[in-house]
Amino acid sequence: MTILLLLVLWFMGYGFGRFGWRRCQWSFYGLTLLFLLAAGCGPLPAWLLSRLQAPYATRPDISWAPRNAIVLLGAGTSRVAVTEQVEPTLFADGRIIEAYTLYRSCRESGGDCKLVVSGGDAFRNGVPEAVVYAAVLERLGVAHTDLTLESRSVNTWQNAQFVRPILAAYAPQRVVLVSSAVHLNRARAYFVHFGVDAMPVRGDYVDVRMPWVPNSGNLALTDIALHEYFGVLTYHIYNRMGWNAPPSRNGAP
Repeated sequence: MTILLLLVLWFMGYGFGRFGWRRCQWSFYGLTLLFLLAAGCGPLPAWLLSRLQAPYATRPDISWAPRNAIVLLGAGTSRVAVTEQVEPTLFADGRIIEAYTLYRSCRESGGDCKLVVSGGDAFRNGVPEAVVYAAVLERLGVAHTDLTLESRSVNTWQNAQFVRPILAAYAPQRVVLVSSAVHLNRARAYFVHFGVDAMPVRGDYVDVRMPWVPNSGNLALTDIALHEYFGVLTYHIYNRMGWNAPPSRNGAP
């Protein structure tokens, strides 16, 4: 999305130049350069990410109930080139560790704890995210009987849609939603839409470096942040237009 915006600004400047509108041409060339510097040198992604992540900077103290569900959202899988083994991506590690930590805390409280892992094969590696993550969680020490897998979803909307009937069947008194801090605003909005009031807990927090020269890392972080804002904006527009189906339909198994 970031590269697309840069190209749109540049081509608009080029287009105005073709019509001889030099002032507009150089104005858009200037905007292109300004956007590149703001995004690539860090100020823009730092501002965008701070607004997304700030509500989740501090992990909450959780009072576990007799029945608890911890929902872990997937962040993709990677196929190892030599062995063809499918593993969680780098971006999933923090979420998995946090989910396991919460599970241990829940079990130590004496309550019943289910860990719901949500994620299909969005990256088309042949194995659903839920299956790959569950294998890691079992190696860490999560009991097989405490794991519930939702392996159909390929996006955040479907995470909420397909997890809802699982939670309805289990009827937990406490639901905790684990994802990246940058992703929790959108994920929580979708889960609330489907009638799931979950406590959000971050698995990771993104920090931005401020170099003097634009770098690809900051451009990627800008892209991630814009994707989240666009997702939330689209959700609200769809709600206003009546295009989001109600939970009674979308929440069906």
